[in-house]
Amino acid sequence: MLKDSKAPLSSPRLWPGLTRKDAVPNSLHLTNRSQHKGLMIDSNSQYSDRTFEGANLNANRLTSSQFYDCTFSHCSFVETVFLDCRFVGCKFQDCDLSLLQVPGSSFSGTLFEDSKLIGINWTHGNWGNNLLQEPLVSIRCVLNHSTFIGLPLKGTQIKDCIARDIDFRETDLNQADFEGTDLAESLFSQTNLTQADLSRARNYTISPEENTLKGARFSLPEAMSLLYSLDIVLTNPNDQIP
Repeated sequence: MLKDSKAPLSSPRLWPGLTRKDAVPNSLHLTNRSQHKGLMIDSNSQYSDRTFEGANLNANRLTSSQFYDCTFSHCSFVETVFLDCRFVGCKFQDCDLSLLQVPGSSFSGTLFEDSKLIGINWTHGNWGNNLLQEPLVSIRCVLNHSTFIGLPLKGTQIKDCIARDIDFRETDLNQADFEGTDLAESLFSQTNLTQADLSRARNYTISPEENTLKGARFSLPEAMSLLYSLDIVLTNPNDQIP
């Protein structure tokens, strides 16, 4: 049976908060090895087509800033708070965003590549009013212990990632692509996986009775796990019956 399949879907899991909440500045200095070296990022500001490299913003807070087509490379955002921020068409490459907090923030067409996104509660972001116009894309990332419960993630791509112990309950994953991703211990219950591609995913446990799988793609031998939750007996036709 699906792990915790009978567990209530009342609230997402919570993750540790910041330990230096009272020491958060209103603006952040970035060490940028591009032509914008020493660039300051302020709250309540807007940035377009900027590249930020090597920034270390651990346990800092950024409020009500907007980023359009910006690139963040080799940056550290461990325990950072993005409060009411907006990211459109941005890229995070080789970044550490573990325990990131995203209250009221939105991400449209955002790419995470070769990055760590561990222990993030994405449900605290702003997902209303069709703010997510373009799907999220994660490639070669570590997403363990995060929560997406109930979110609209149609068309999202999670490729070649380690996505263990992820909460996908009640999530809309219509047309999602999990190519090459390890989904061990992740939760799927009342999840919409219509036309999702799990043909090259592995270690998932998904109940056909508790999820919508119309048109979803699976491949053997991993697809055998779909039968484990059914009350059936499998036999080998080549076995001889005494």
